[in-house]
Amino acid sequence: MTVFGTVGVILLAGMTMLFSSEAWGAEGEESSGTRASAAARNMQKFLGGGESSLGDTDPDFAAMRDKLIYGEIMDRGTLSDAQKTLVTLAALTAAQTLDDFKTHVNAALRAGATPVQIKEAMYQCAPYVGFPRVEASLRLVNETFAERGIALPLESQSTVTEETRYADGLAVQKSIFGDAIDQMHRATPAEQKAIVQNYLSAFCFGDVYTRKGLDLKTRELVTFAAISAFGGCDSQVRSHVQGNLAVGNTKENLIDALAQLLPFMGFPRTLNALACVNAVAYAKPNN
Repeated sequence: MTVFGTVGVILLAGMTMLFSSEAWGAEGEESSGTRASAAARNMQKFLGGGESSLGDTDPDFAAMRDKLIYGEIMDRGTLSDAQKTLVTLAALTAAQTLDDFKTHVNAALRAGATPVQIKEAMYQCAPYVGFPRVEASLRLVNETFAERGIALPLESQSTVTEETRYADGLAVQKSIFGDAIDQMHRATPAEQKAIVQNYLSAFCFGDVYTRKGLDLKTRELVTFAAISAFGGCDSQVRSHVQGNLAVGNTKENLIDALAQLLPFMGFPRTLNALACVNAVAYAKPNN
């Protein structure tokens, strides 16, 4: 079989898992009624009811969107309601599609995510999509919290000092990626060590990954969501598929995260990320 044929078979297998009733834990129509009734129930649960965005001016489009997101996707998969909302916030932050961001912050709170978890999911995105994108999202998070009477600032979740951030970050980094980190450091040219070694270990893993408020499995899942939605970084997506599997997330968790993100980032980025999942996870048959 050619390389193209092999890749095609793997991708097709992943697509089958993404959209099959077995992978989603359901067969055919939503068991308690139609997609429309499921959408109405979940929109009440996550959004508190109210008018659907664009329902007055574009009712066909709004119905198409709502039935897919809330009538199919939100009821299925292996992720908790809070996890689904956190990965959605991460993807919206990465893509900077923020028009309805406050709606999704409120949905996260309704789903049981705590204010600390929401903030930490945003902070987790910073090394991967940059400070300005996260700052734009945080402003909307802060507005939402203020509207709900949530006092700011929240309690600090930091665990490192200036003296410990590199060593603690390196320890977390190696706990996820193992000996590959030492190999990467040895192979990095001297003029690149500030980026590949110092900033990556001290900032990304020291300042961010060591924080309280989110466990390591959720941090890796949020990272996977953010870089999948960011696009153009397949090498990093593959690395964090491996990282997710290493910390205890499963292939099904990652596929379900992509299904959750599909309406927000579209098929091209979803299928690109799915190909990365398949490339790594199919080499690890026990995951």
